[in-house]
Amino acid sequence: MRVFLDFEASSLRQESYPIEVGWAGEDGSLESWLIRPAPGWEDWDPAAEAVHGLSREQLLAAGRPHEEVARRALEALKDHQVYVSAPSWDGKWMSVLLRSAGLPRHALRLKDVDEAARAAVAETLPGRSADEVALLATAFLAAARQRLADGPPKHRALADAQAELAAWREVRRLAEAAVAGELGA
Repeated sequence: MRVFLDFEASSLRQESYPIEVGWAGEDGSLESWLIRPAPGWEDWDPAAEAVHGLSREQLLAAGRPHEEVARRALEALKDHQVYVSAPSWDGKWMSVLLRSAGLPRHALRLKDVDEAARAAVAETLPGRSADEVALLATAFLAAARQRLADGPPKHRALADAQAELAAWREVRRLAEAAVAGELGA
């Protein structure tokens, strides 16, 4: 199963850490977790807080322990294809979360949402060259995001994960429409 995941973080600095994670599965499953900072996680950027709207105090009061969130993510996602929109950042924050819980930092492999779009096009339009699939996937993903845009990004983990799932579904729909158009339907 494909699952789309997103993190919110304390900042975009090297010492940043995850503060919220959310994922949306193609089967309709949804999870979102506020993450209580682990000991030593001190980085905080007020500019990042202004974007996602979560305060460090909220995380300390309402966040789940980082070990619990890490175990839950590993349990829920280990057997699935997990896609993210920013692999370098999301991969860093997944690694920080897993390592802080004493889990292997590469226990989950995160793939770029572009790979999910290319796979959707390749599955729906078989026989295309890799270059043609990549071009169509890029065009369909841009069209999907444009069509689904409803105001500024939410900058909350679950909403952003759901937006990526919706974009992937729209890519599939556009690829299916291309097949129907080719067949004269």
